[in-house]
Amino acid sequence: MDSAGDAQGPLSLNPSNGGWEDEKEKPKVVVIMGPTGSGKSRLAIDLGSRFPIEIINADSMQVYRGLDVLTNKVSLNERKGVPHHLLGTISPNVEFRAKDFRDSAIPLIDDVLSRNCIPVIVGGTNYYIQALVTPFLLDDSSEDMDDSCTYGPSEDQLDRDLDFGRDSSKYGYDHLKDIDPVSANRVHPNNHRKISQYLNLYARSGIPPSKLLQEKTAENWGRVDNSRYNCCFICVDASLPVLDRYVEQRVDCMIEAGLLYEVFDIYSPNADYTRGLRQAIGVREFENFLGVYEDSSSIDFSLNSMNKGDKTSLQNLSAVLDSFDNNQPKMLMKEAIEKMKLNTRRLVRRQKRRLSQLQALFGWNINYVDATESISCNSEDLWASEVVEPAAKIIRSFLNENAISMHDSEALNSMGQKLIQRDLWTQYTCKACGDRVLRGAHEWEQHKQGRGHRKRISRLRKSQAYDLQT
Repeated sequence: MDSAGDAQGPLSLNPSNGGWEDEKEKPKVVVIMGPTGSGKSRLAIDLGSRFPIEIINADSMQVYRGLDVLTNKVSLNERKGVPHHLLGTISPNVEFRAKDFRDSAIPLIDDVLSRNCIPVIVGGTNYYIQALVTPFLLDDSSEDMDDSCTYGPSEDQLDRDLDFGRDSSKYGYDHLKDIDPVSANRVHPNNHRKISQYLNLYARSGIPPSKLLQEKTAENWGRVDNSRYNCCFICVDASLPVLDRYVEQRVDCMIEAGLLYEVFDIYSPNADYTRGLRQAIGVREFENFLGVYEDSSSIDFSLNSMNKGDKTSLQNLSAVLDSFDNNQPKMLMKEAIEKMKLNTRRLVRRQKRRLSQLQALFGWNINYVDATESISCNSEDLWASEVVEPAAKIIRSFLNENAISMHDSEALNSMGQKLIQRDLWTQYTCKACGDRVLRGAHEWEQHKQGRGHRKRISRLRKSQAYDLQT
């Protein structure tokens, strides 16, 4: 561990009572980011031998209880005594959104700082991190503006004027369309809370909510120079070919460690895969196999007897597959594993793109450490010299600075702000997907990259080509 001066000195701004000697000084927080498989958790734990840290998990699937193998949670032994928070603590059946993460992480950070330790946020769910360290959530802007707009009608008058929101939600939505069609485009007609919030905002200010929020949000949205913390961003990265090979090997290791047992344990026909832990890559992919498997007579023999970590799991699985009279289960199993590998590779690319956007659009000053060689060679020495040492050096420098610049250049921030102003409230309609409505350029781009959209486009093109031939 580093000397006491290196480890504790920079934290002197945070007395034991949690206060700050300089009110303008923001709490210092380390954030370790990166694509899946790059070694974020490993790096954070290794840094625990050099700094007095506590880790706050920012992985949207690891926050849930269950599926420890599938979500690649670090075990108690692997944590090496470093305290972890928000790791396997949330019910798997609830939706733990970015706002929930932020509201949970802020008091945890305060507690860590009160113990004169360094909060280290670790995870690949970038929107969790963005919600925590920046004014990222549109709900925040609306609530903040609602609080600040104190002029206008009295509360009693507002109650009388807005009573239709309780008795006639349709009238409330129609009224919002009349006064601010842009805001109405951003809200579902049944979202009564949001409709009421927008109408209250208009009643107090006399200005359409879209105009108020456009100005306020474009000023602050996603920019770390408006952060509640002084952040040191470290990204563990590696080349795509190396990460692709690694995550594919990791899927095979997960199968051997009992992944299928875990998935079977939460399997339910026609389950909702859009909420909670069932969103994790590796759950839905096995649905077809488990559906066939559940109907088989060999169920009592099989997955229920395959304990997690059992070295004979693969042999048991092979025996189960061999017990079927046809090859369908084998084919479904192979397809499920390949789908899981494919979707994991796609996740790597989405995470890398998002990290690039955080730099280019929002001016995040991200320090990269390259884990390519250490992963490729599976070398502990290379990991220590090329990943851990550079990261420790970055953190030491950060802790000993009085302030840290949160953006690379004003030009980048200006460009990002213009893009946000142009696209934040833009509504897109996808004709190919049954007139599905997307709001904002980012949501539209994500939709266009989705597998379902690309399949529909492909079918339309084939249909048009056929029509031309006939």
